[in-house]
Amino acid sequence: MAQQQTVTTPALLAEAERQVRVRSLWGDAFRRLIRNRLALAGGIVVLVFAAVAVLAPLAAPYDYAHIFTGKQLAPPSPSHWLGVDLVGRDTLSRVIYGARTSLGVGLFTSAIVVVIGSVVGGVAALGGKYADNLLMRFTDMVYAFPDLLFIILLQAVLSGTGLGNVMGGLLVVFLAIGMVNWVTLARIVRGQMLSLRERDYVLAARALGATRRRIVVRHLLPNTLSPVIVVVTFAIPQAIFLEAALSFIGVGVRPPTASWGNMIYDGYASILATPWPILSPALALAVTFLAFTFLGDGLRDALDPRTR
Repeated sequence: MAQQQTVTTPALLAEAERQVRVRSLWGDAFRRLIRNRLALAGGIVVLVFAAVAVLAPLAAPYDYAHIFTGKQLAPPSPSHWLGVDLVGRDTLSRVIYGARTSLGVGLFTSAIVVVIGSVVGGVAALGGKYADNLLMRFTDMVYAFPDLLFIILLQAVLSGTGLGNVMGGLLVVFLAIGMVNWVTLARIVRGQMLSLRERDYVLAARALGATRRRIVVRHLLPNTLSPVIVVVTFAIPQAIFLEAALSFIGVGVRPPTASWGNMIYDGYASILATPWPILSPALALAVTFLAFTFLGDGLRDALDPRTR
């Protein structure tokens, strides 16, 4: 009986190699990530804070705006584990709801950063010399303008409008922080695509008649995901910290909405009487920032092809 021969085509071989490469790339990155103990610990802390933020109505013992009359600046007790602030609100409840606000700011502003930065960087890399020069000079102008000053000006302009009142002013915070933090991602995406479009597999796809859209979707965008993921991981804590700074100076999230920044601002007035109203949100902010930093470092090492 003659042995049956397997017929293969270049297309089938290319597809098989692509599937093996994708599985090995992301699988190897995940294995390297979980071997990094600091990155793993940071990821667990981030997941815990995210779960607390999502389940805030169930996790918080009281409403974040409820005032306990006669208990202003009360120390920690069985009924108020982290004490009571200057107004008379439970500190633990406000820290829990503040996690929802602060993480929401980090996630939504990072989404704005990804959209603007990817579009600007991609168009600059693939749109020709004129578009590249125009968009990169615009990026340089945005990069040169002081971030904090732009956010304060935008807050002042939109504070009295209908847009400024949406979500208690949170939407303006999202837009303000996102509109000044996309420049780094735009430059990274542009550099990656300029490098990738000259690779052999992209030139081969172009020679075989692949359209520009197919080349971008199948070859360029997937290979820019690694640096984008790392940048977003570092952008989230930066946005949280910037929101806290804005709330501390009184131009961020408006009370009574709880955020770690305005909690620090409120606790500053009573720091000499009791440290709990300012210590709890400051510690939560520091732990979150440190956790994202460890996770970002681990992702950068895991996704860097030069370290595999």
